[in-house]
Amino acid sequence: MPAVSTTSLHIMLRIVDARTGRLVEIPPVHRHLLSICVHLLAGDGGIGLVGLRPLLVGDVLARTAELHGLQPRTFLTLPDLSHEQAGALDRAMSALGVHPPATVGVHHPNGTPCAAADVHVHAYGTAAQDAVGGVRIDVGQVGPAASRERDVPGRAHLLAPGLLDAVVAPEGTDPLVVRMLMLGHAHRAAVAVTGTALEEARRTLGDWRQLVADWAQEPSRPIPADVLRHTHAALADDLGVPAVLDTLVTLATRADVPAGAKFETFAFLDRVLGLDLAREVGHQHRAAP
Repeated sequence: MPAVSTTSLHIMLRIVDARTGRLVEIPPVHRHLLSICVHLLAGDGGIGLVGLRPLLVGDVLARTAELHGLQPRTFLTLPDLSHEQAGALDRAMSALGVHPPATVGVHHPNGTPCAAADVHVHAYGTAAQDAVGGVRIDVGQVGPAASRERDVPGRAHLLAPGLLDAVVAPEGTDPLVVRMLMLGHAHRAAVAVTGTALEEARRTLGDWRQLVADWAQEPSRPIPADVLRHTHAALADDLGVPAVLDTLVTLATRADVPAGAKFETFAFLDRVLGLDLAREVGHQHRAAP
C-alpha cells in the first residue's frame, strides 16, 4: 500500500470529557505518548457486551492515535474474574480484533499506571472516579432493545458467567459483525444489539469485503485527498467513526474514484476500523445464489 502522510494534516486529536462536556486535546501536552486506561464493569458475573464495548472504544482510540502519529499505551482494569471468565475475555478480545492491552489488573483506579492516564474509558454503569485525572469517556449502554429479541441475549444474561463467547458471536455470527455494529454508533450513544441490526452489519461487511477483493485486482491509485482530510478530521473530532463509515458507503458508489483508490482508502481506514476488510483478497468468490 502506498505511504500515506498523516503529519502534514496537522489535526489535533480531541475527545469530549464526560466530566465537563467539552472537547479536550489529547495528549494534554506536546508529546507523542498517549496513555489509555479502560475500566470494565465490575459485577458478580462475567463480562458481556456491556463490558466489551469500552474495550472496542479504547481500541479505536489507540488505533486513531497511531494514525495521528502518537504512540498509544493501553491499560486495563477489570473485576476479579475466575480463570474461566478471564480466558473467555481474552478470546473475546481476540475475536473482536481488540489489540491486547499493555497491562491488565484488578480494579485499582487510583494506582499506577492508571492514575496518570491521559484518557479513562468507562463501561456503562461504572462509578465516577473524581480523584483520577485525565479525560473521562463514558461509553453508552448496550440494549435494552436487545432483550426483546429471541436470537440475542438480553442484558441480564450478558453478565452471566460462561456466556461471554455466545454473546460475542450469537449463532455463529462473525464477531467482527458485532464490532461493525458497535462502530456504527457514537461511543456515548446506546446500541441495540438486535437480530435485524446484526444482519444489516453482516450484509454490509460482506459486501465491503467482496468489493475490496474486486478493487484489489485493479492498479493502485492514491487515496482521494478530500476523503483523507474528511476522515482524519472526523476521527480527530471525538472519534467520529460513524462519519467514517458513512464516507465509505458513499465512496463505494462514487464513479469519479478509480477502483484502485477505493481499495487503498478502505485498506488504509481499516487500520482504525479493524474489520479485516481485505479478508477476501486473493480468494475465489462464490457465485451469488
